[in-house]
Amino acid sequence: MNTQALNGKRVAILATDGFEESELSVPKASLGGHGVDVDVVAPAGKADGIRAWAETDWGDTYEVSRTLDQAKAADYHALVLPGGLFNPDALRLDEDALKFVRAFFESGKPVAAICHAPWILINAGVVEGRKMTSVPSVAQDLKNAGAHWEDSEVVVDNGLVTSRTPKDLDAFCKRLEEELAEGRHSGQHG
Repeated sequence: MNTQALNGKRVAILATDGFEESELSVPKASLGGHGVDVDVVAPAGKADGIRAWAETDWGDTYEVSRTLDQAKAADYHALVLPGGLFNPDALRLDEDALKFVRAFFESGKPVAAICHAPWILINAGVVEGRKMTSVPSVAQDLKNAGAHWEDSEVVVDNGLVTSRTPKDLDAFCKRLEEELAEGRHSGQHG
């Protein structure tokens, strides 16, 4: 990966309580290691931090850089949506979160979602006709929403990067960084 192509880029990671810890911490560290500025963005009531789910129990509390009422998609080059079970289930019902997500698609910016995070994309109305993957329990939801689901460690479709589980994080981060280096994608749509 050409680190110079990523240096100075800015990425938002949208999450709330119950995100799968590795699905936020690993992409954040990987992007930061390439000179990318990463903000953790959370719903308005979560300015004091959000708590991770670490596989089988609650994990660490993570600092929030900005809340949704302070963040604008225009300020970022890409969006990352970590999974977990609780986090995407809450965010998919948060209209401010859905508007934030839609804005990335409308402007052709890369979006990366892993595990259960495609639930957010379904509710944002941006999956129809897209090639995607997810944790297997979300596969039927994606198919019902018009996506073309496949069981692969990472699937890329015009700036949309999706992966299944934490075991796919290496491939997920690599493809996210490639899409971020490429920039806007004309095939990305809201």
